[in-house]
Amino acid sequence: MIPTPPQDRDFPWWLVIAGITGAWLLYQVIADAIYAKVLATLVQGVTITIFVTLVAYFLACLLGLGLALAAQSRWLAVRQVARFYVEIMRGIPIIVLLLYVAFVLAPAAVAGWNALAIPIGLPEISTRNVPLLWRAVIALTLAYASFLAEIFRAGLQSVDKGQIEAAEALGLNRWQRFRFIVFPQAFRTILPPLGNDFVAMVKDSSLVSVLGVSDITQLGKVTAAGNFRYLETYNVVALIYLIMTIGLSLLLRRLERRLRQRQG
Repeated sequence: MIPTPPQDRDFPWWLVIAGITGAWLLYQVIADAIYAKVLATLVQGVTITIFVTLVAYFLACLLGLGLALAAQSRWLAVRQVARFYVEIMRGIPIIVLLLYVAFVLAPAAVAGWNALAIPIGLPEISTRNVPLLWRAVIALTLAYASFLAEIFRAGLQSVDKGQIEAAEALGLNRWQRFRFIVFPQAFRTILPPLGNDFVAMVKDSSLVSVLGVSDITQLGKVTAAGNFRYLETYNVVALIYLIMTIGLSLLLRRLERRLRQRQG
C-alpha cells in the first residue's frame, strides 16, 4: 500500500485562512457598490478565460503527447524534429510567441492560402477573418505543447521496460501496449505536473489581453481606464483568478488522492 504523504495528513489551516479571507473579500465586493459594479463587468470575461484555457490546454495535450511519442521514435529524424520544436518553443517567452502568431504567423498563413487558393478558384480570405481569440489559442497551444511534451516523455519513460516486453511477448501490438500498459501507468505519474500546468494555463490565459481579447484581464484594464478605480478593479481581478486557481488546485489534489488509494 502506498503511504500517505505527510502533507496530506496535515490539517489545511492555510485553506481555512484563505477561505475566511476570501469570504470576507467577496462580502466586501458584493456589499460595496463600486466593487459590485466592477464585478458585474469582469464576470463577463470569465467565459472567455475558461474557453481559452480549456481549448488551448486540450490541444496542447494532444500536440505534447505527439511530440513525446515522436521523441521516442525509432527514426532519428523524427526524434530530432521533436527535440528541435521543444527546445525552441521553450526558449521563447509566451507573450512574444503570442504577438508573433497574431501579427506574423497568421498573416503569413493567410497570404499562403490566398496564393494557393486564388489560382484554383477557391475563395480569398482576409487576415481579419482570423479572430484574435483563435490566434491567442494557437499561440498558447504551441507554447504549452513544448512543456507538456517533456512531462509526457518523462511519464512514458518511467514505465518499467519489463512490463512492455511482457506485453509484447503476450502478442500485444504497439498501440495495444501503449493503450493498456504504458499510458495508464504513466498517467498516474504525470497527473500532478499536468495539473500544475493546467493551473498555470489559467493564469497565462490573461496574456491574451494584449491582443484585445475580452477576458477577465482585458475587461479589468478597460474598466480601470474608464472609472480610474485601479485599486478596486484589480482587487476584483486578482480575487477572481484566485478563486479559479485555488479551486482547481483543490480538485486536482483530491483526484490525486483517489488515484493513490486505487493504486494502493
